[in-house]
Amino acid sequence: MPSFDVVGSSLVSGILLGGVLSLTALGLSIALGVMGLVNLAHGELLVGGAYLAYFILRHAGIDPAIGLLLVGAVMAIIAMPFQRLLIAPLSGKGMEAPMMTMFGVSIILQNLYLLAFTADTRTIETPYAASPLAVGPITVPKIYLIGFCISVVLVWLVHLLVTRTAFGRELRASTADATAAAVMGVDVRRVHALTFSLGAACAAMGGVLLGTAFTFTPSSGATYLLISFAVVVLGGVGNIFGTLVAGIAMGLLQSVGALVLGDGYRDFVGLVLFLLVLALRPQGISMKGAR
Repeated sequence: MPSFDVVGSSLVSGILLGGVLSLTALGLSIALGVMGLVNLAHGELLVGGAYLAYFILRHAGIDPAIGLLLVGAVMAIIAMPFQRLLIAPLSGKGMEAPMMTMFGVSIILQNLYLLAFTADTRTIETPYAASPLAVGPITVPKIYLIGFCISVVLVWLVHLLVTRTAFGRELRASTADATAAAVMGVDVRRVHALTFSLGAACAAMGGVLLGTAFTFTPSSGATYLLISFAVVVLGGVGNIFGTLVAGIAMGLLQSVGALVLGDGYRDFVGLVLFLLVLALRPQGISMKGAR
């Protein structure tokens, strides 16, 4: 049996890491809730954020935690043409065509990353990335606590954006009934473009935090895509705070799985949870939308 110190540290680490997972899943949840888009390139956008931080922020001498918003803004700008050129023309033609388009984008981005950055395993190095933080018998990496705090703040800011701004009102109207929203004067195409960019920014910022805590390669996005889908299903599509709670729950359950079955089964536990929730409660832990 693991000692109390090991169990406590593992559970707290899982909770903190779960906060970061909620940020990475938030963009996927919003895009699916607002646009009905199953973004299969979500993992590659996340990895793209990690590469941006690795090369741009490192060479500029900017700390990843400080340059996080810059990476998010750059990825949002990059993502805008994808939505305008590839997704918008397929609006109203069902979910299959946009989904397969994003699958193709995923494959293309993986190969571009491979050509540009090789298959070398990388990590975003910072002084605090591997530094431990001890509180009594509990010891966790500092980056987990930093990532959790940043993720919670960003999720809260997205919540304020959706609930307290004019764009948020348009977004919620487009979610409820895009046709009626367009009749009332809402530029639904603009809302969808900004929503996709917001989702890409969230994925990229989550990628920076994960790239600081763990290693990554051009193919790392697939694993995070599956975990993000599990969090979205557990939290409810488009539910911002449900995504936060689900991310924390996912991180905690992954830690429990690693303690009981071994660290190699961490992702296995999360995916089993995804299948169970999908079968038993497909609407997630809340039936509310993006509020």
